[in-house]
Amino acid sequence: MSVEQQYIDLYTQCKSMICKHSAEALNAFRDEAFSHFKSLGFPTKKLEQYKYTDLSKNFAMDYGLNLNRLDIPVNPYEVFKCDVPNMSTSLFFVVNDSFYKKELPKSNLPEGVVFSSLNDFAAEHPEVIEKYYAKLADNATDGTIAFNTTFVQDGVVLYVPKNVVVDKTIQLVNILRSDVNFMMNRRLLIILEDNAQARLLVCDHAMDPVHFLVTQVAEIYVGKNAQLDLYELEETHNNTVRVSNMFVNQEADSRVLLNNMTLHNGTTRNTTRVTLSGRGADTNICGMAIADKSQHVDNNTFIDHAVPDCTSNELFKYVLDDSAVGAFAGTVLVRPDAQRTSSQQTNRNLCVTRNARMYTQPQLEIYADDVRCSHGATVGQLDENALFYMRARGIAEKEARLLLMFAFVNEVIDTVRLDALKDRLHLLVEKRFRGELNKCQGCAICK
Repeated sequence: MSVEQQYIDLYTQCKSMICKHSAEALNAFRDEAFSHFKSLGFPTKKLEQYKYTDLSKNFAMDYGLNLNRLDIPVNPYEVFKCDVPNMSTSLFFVVNDSFYKKELPKSNLPEGVVFSSLNDFAAEHPEVIEKYYAKLADNATDGTIAFNTTFVQDGVVLYVPKNVVVDKTIQLVNILRSDVNFMMNRRLLIILEDNAQARLLVCDHAMDPVHFLVTQVAEIYVGKNAQLDLYELEETHNNTVRVSNMFVNQEADSRVLLNNMTLHNGTTRNTTRVTLSGRGADTNICGMAIADKSQHVDNNTFIDHAVPDCTSNELFKYVLDDSAVGAFAGTVLVRPDAQRTSSQQTNRNLCVTRNARMYTQPQLEIYADDVRCSHGATVGQLDENALFYMRARGIAEKEARLLLMFAFVNEVIDTVRLDALKDRLHLLVEKRFRGELNKCQGCAICK
């Protein structure tokens, strides 16, 4: 039996259960997505886009799914106490793939701002879901997107109306909790209307040592002159597989910062697609991956300059130890009418051992003549001259290596526009390089 067949049978047998616990606005897309999934299947290395990551094998394991939406016996507000010091946030939780709503933050969001369960929002505002949901994420293009749309039952919505500024950072913690191998499928829908502003910090944490598989699809709409900072931090464990597809559409004069940091994982595949559809739009995509043992991190990006006078900057850095594998493929498309485009793409990679492997594929596809575009990629090891210089001044070899690796990734951390989060990342990265467990002070989950 093929890997896909077990899920085809599951949907056929349990469709009524899935739909029963989901809003009609979500159910409306299932059958079409299911048809695409049956046609596409899970991606393998035969596809150019996935030639460094065979995802099909990750779905072969027998995972549990919470299709009947049973309550998970955990109160995240009691067990999760590791807020970033000195940073006040509006803290929300998703437990597995269900938005936790039994208890919500006491701090109120500005009037009109919604941060809630996707399923509840879809039931209350079907017209908004009809306008935005499953529009950027095309189920016909990727089997993992079609799979997610077929099985997803909940997720998160952030809606910020026109001219509203959300001063306080919103923090969303995705908690993975199960006694058996478990799969979760979740969505993230972000809508910032014209002149709106918001900052969102999303963290992934695994509570149990079982095998987890997470599929996530994020659709992000940023209106005219709106600004969004989105930080994603993955701190799970070696048995976690994360498959994320993110789609961003930016209108005129909008500004977006995306920063994806993988500090601890098993297998991670992040796909990011940004379309600059309004003049003056500016996007910054940053990423950092620290991997060891046999961990695998694959980032695939596509920036579409569809109109003139837009700017994009891209910076990804990897540090790979032991037998870890990293991959980066980034494409910048400049369409024929997108004159006066400015784009820069950089990928720098550090292989600490000879067994670590890094695959990098930066690409420019330019069909306009009045542009400033550049890209570059390097793969190397620690600078022996720098090591010698530091050791000659009394610094132990191990400490010298840690300092050089820390300095290497610091450029990505410096793109963070929250000082408290930046300080916290400095500490977490240092602990990661020292091989210490990623424990947060006061966090019952990490103990």
